[in-house]
Amino acid sequence: FLVALVSSYRYEGSRKNDAAIESDAQKLNKAVRNGDKTMLIKDEEIVRILTTRSKPHLKEVFKCYYYDFDRDIVEDLGEESGLKDTIYCLCAPQVYFSKILDSAMKANATKNEQEALTRVIVTRTDVDMKDIAEEYNKQYGTPLAKKIEDVAIGNYKDFLVTLVQRALAK
Repeated sequence: FLVALVSSYRYEGSRKNDAAIESDAQKLNKAVRNGDKTMLIKDEEIVRILTTRSKPHLKEVFKCYYYDFDRDIVEDLGEESGLKDTIYCLCAPQVYFSKILDSAMKANATKNEQEALTRVIVTRTDVDMKDIAEEYNKQYGTPLAKKIEDVAIGNYKDFLVTLVQRALAK
């Protein structure tokens, strides 16, 4: 799934095709409703839609899904966290990255989760760190820079806080 996600051609234009949006919402609903909830990440139709459609198109598909079926697709995916993370990362990256940052700063975080703290802050500082920091504050009730000050130490702490504050100042 990840190989398809990063290697397939994705149209990134702004054109919308309402018929394709409706069709994709119907296909996703059918796949989710009839599929094995633990194997949805291997469903060819789901993979095709998520890997080839533009982000604006996917946002419209998920709105259409909600409108047509009165359910959020993320809720319908059950425990399929890989697909949920993909949807958040494509359509609401600030939600996805604030979740990653929170996991990275927990006392029981794994080494991979801890490394994600540096990776997210360094790679997103000039992209959308301000949005991520605002979402983090909204989700967890603590400013991101304050949380980093509480859990990190020394020069590492200073480095991360400086990057976050620089992004917030923009």
